[in-house]
Amino acid sequence: MPQAKVCVGRPGTHTVTFQNGGPVQFIAGPCSLESEELLLKVGKSLKESFAKLKIPFVLKCSFDKANRTSIDGYRGLGIDKGLEIFSRVKKALGVPMLTDVHEAGQAERVARVVDILQIPAFLSRQTDLLLACGRTGKPVNIKKGQFLAPWDLKNAIRKVESTGNKQIMVCERGTSFGYGNLIVDMRGLEIMRAFGYPVVYDATHSVQLPGGKGTSTDGQRQYAIPLSRGAVAVGVAGLFLETHPNPPKALSDGPNSLFLKDVPAFVRQIRKIDALVKEPA
Repeated sequence: MPQAKVCVGRPGTHTVTFQNGGPVQFIAGPCSLESEELLLKVGKSLKESFAKLKIPFVLKCSFDKANRTSIDGYRGLGIDKGLEIFSRVKKALGVPMLTDVHEAGQAERVARVVDILQIPAFLSRQTDLLLACGRTGKPVNIKKGQFLAPWDLKNAIRKVESTGNKQIMVCERGTSFGYGNLIVDMRGLEIMRAFGYPVVYDATHSVQLPGGKGTSTDGQRQYAIPLSRGAVAVGVAGLFLETHPNPPKALSDGPNSLFLKDVPAFVRQIRKIDALVKEPA
């Protein structure tokens, strides 16, 4: 099947093109919106690092994490304040952005600000949400639910396609393995490539331990980089990663987030593996 492209950004300035046969691209940023200052700090650091490597990137952040383990879990600053901040940060940095959409009624508002709408893994079967995001015409990144087989994601793809929108990406973020654990079946990356849309590997959510701390999710950050090497060796269009200047102090997903200082070396290594795998035979 022909491999589709998804392009975001401003032509001639900061364009990011996701395609399975093309160079691996990166989606990176903090898990949740803790403050405008933190998002700018992370965004500026990432932009500088990626600029030195002469590659573009997509900045990610969630204005609301609606699927916290506990009622006490930090969720973010909400859609109103969040979109205001995203708009200012996008203008300041000049990079495309991705964020999660949790409800169908949010899709149009979010699409006016960000470049890629993301369907959270727990909501990957929510028909109304998929249709609403598809109707915006913006690229849609569908995270495969932890409870889904890779071939089951085809049904979510068809829902978005039914709106006439074929700017679709699919994302692997681990599969439930018993209680409080996830595994990554690398076969799934190849299976999803056959759908014809760009495949993204979520380096940091794949190493979560759901509910591992009782009232919050734990994680195994040490496996994010080696598993990413494996995913890129299989062949993917992009890598998704959450990063923070001080993950132990992050308000959400700290145990599986990468230290911001470690991102440049990680990206350089990943690019080398990707170039080797995709070089002409």
